[in-house]
Amino acid sequence: MNRKQTLFSKINWIKTVSNRFARVDRKGRSAVTSMLSTLGICFGVMTLITVISIMNGFQMNFIDAIMEVSSYHLRVTDVQKEHEDDFYKLCEENKSILSVTSFYEAQTLMTDQYGKESAAIVRAVEKDVFEKDEGFRRELQIIDGSFDLSESDSIVLGYTLARQLRVMVGETVNFLVLSGGSDVTLLSNDRTFVVKGLFKTNYSDINSAYCFINQQAAEKYFGKDSEKIYGIKLKNSQEDSRITAALQSRLPSINVQSWRDYNKSFFGALRIEKNMLLLLVALIFVVVGINIYNGMRRLVFERRSEIAIFSAIGAENKDIKSIFIVRGFTTGAIGSFFGVVLGLFISVNTNFMFNAASHLMYFLQYTVTAIFNHENLMYIQENSSYMVYANIPARIFFREVVMIALFGIASPLLASWAASKNVLKMTIAEVLHHE
Repeated sequence: MNRKQTLFSKINWIKTVSNRFARVDRKGRSAVTSMLSTLGICFGVMTLITVISIMNGFQMNFIDAIMEVSSYHLRVTDVQKEHEDDFYKLCEENKSILSVTSFYEAQTLMTDQYGKESAAIVRAVEKDVFEKDEGFRRELQIIDGSFDLSESDSIVLGYTLARQLRVMVGETVNFLVLSGGSDVTLLSNDRTFVVKGLFKTNYSDINSAYCFINQQAAEKYFGKDSEKIYGIKLKNSQEDSRITAALQSRLPSINVQSWRDYNKSFFGALRIEKNMLLLLVALIFVVVGINIYNGMRRLVFERRSEIAIFSAIGAENKDIKSIFIVRGFTTGAIGSFFGVVLGLFISVNTNFMFNAASHLMYFLQYTVTAIFNHENLMYIQENSSYMVYANIPARIFFREVVMIALFGIASPLLASWAASKNVLKMTIAEVLHHE
């Protein structure tokens, strides 16, 4: 009980002295340094949260389109025909699996009715995939026609691919060259399909390379050796390893490929890009930490007489150090709190903020031009790049926000700890002699 009382007394004493120092230092260089340090932490946290949230939104547009339309969360192959029912039943029993759809895939050189050519990836999907797979339906935006694969000669094209071929809904295309087994004719003018719809996703490579037909056409044109692939969507894409292990434990013969492996190079490049941006912006904390370190060392020097008195009346060295560490913690906590609030506010309202920035820059540019170069006013217009940024939906991840806030607190905390290491470097006699 006495030990607890002693601990609480020490904490209360440290807090009281730290607050007292803060009140006394509200004027002068120490106050300015403290205010700038808090603002530095605040703007650093705000900038990091905003930049990372916008970067997440930018990257997740690609990632969602790839995983929902192209790679799926898991791709399963080598499912024996006699085990197909068991496989579907196993997926249905697993509550972490949202949907399972099968498809065939081949490469082709596609031509329009006038001979215009373009390479493409042909995916033969189930007729009702647009109704069964919610993620597929959400990411695949039909901009003309419909996703209608009810007939064997129906095809749905990416809008960039359709533009390359110069075809519209209702016109025909042909698979001039088609990959496949030995029973597939390499060149043919008889693989004709009617365009039923055009789609668009947030990933340009899918728009320019993908087209969809139904599986009835695949059985006719892809050959007997074509491989049937099963695409699995999960409730949480991060559980891919666990679901893979569960499936292979029940059906050891199947081959399961995760989205991490299928898109390893692309997702790795995105991760490096995000980490490098995070590192560059995080240099703000290094600058603020150095500023806090120098300011705290000056504060220690200015308070050397009080420190000597505390030591003389029996205060321990670690307790005196804690006074300045608490100051650093307070600076980081206040700065991080307001930085998180501002960062989340900007991230949630990116559309408004970028439009406001666009209007502000236009107003400033217009005003300066009107004053100094009036004859060029007709050439002043708003920067269209702001509109592009405004349409990027920010994605806020709770774990990243917490890590940034903790980093904002840790930076001044470490700087204060380093500055207070030699808090009693001078002896009490030397301090009093100088006084």
